[in-house]
Amino acid sequence: MMSEQGAVPPAGTPPREEPVDTRLLWSGFPTGVSIVTALDRDDRPWGMTCTSLCSVSLDPPVLLVCLRCGSPTLNAVRDRDMFAVNLLHDQAQPTAELFASGVPDRFDHIGWRTGDRTAGPHLVNSAHTIADCAVIDAKVVGDHCVLMAQVRSVTRLNTHQPLLYGLRRYATWQEAVERTHLYYDYDFIT
Repeated sequence: MMSEQGAVPPAGTPPREEPVDTRLLWSGFPTGVSIVTALDRDDRPWGMTCTSLCSVSLDPPVLLVCLRCGSPTLNAVRDRDMFAVNLLHDQAQPTAELFASGVPDRFDHIGWRTGDRTAGPHLVNSAHTIADCAVIDAKVVGDHCVLMAQVRSVTRLNTHQPLLYGLRRYATWQEAVERTHLYYDYDFIT
């Protein structure tokens, strides 16, 4: 294989590849919707909608979130090395959309609170469960920062269904279950 300059690349050199747009891949992987929140050094609240969240370990309880490099929320998290993960319930789609937007005064439009033991603002009207976390490791990978955090406390607020996101739309658990059955029933009928 010839390079752009006409010279043959050294043996073992991987071929040059064009960037891959993985949005199609991840849109087909439905997940729960959360909002990561933090307070900066001046106690100003920051937050962003996040679907890049997973459990890493149960003992000790560690989770992983990925936040966009340069985001004000990531900067606030790094200010104090702690944050809250607000798991959104099925009535909180407007909150998810608000926190995914660039609206600077988003905290003026929703109910939230903090306290001595909170690691970030608790979105009390939009979340069904909240985890307060302390960062134990951070690593920049591509255009995001991967944060490992130990869960210090979990607060269950209500028993609403979780809000899900996939195929570029929001849904509830029941809708996802019904759609899955319809999909599989259709596949087996043909």
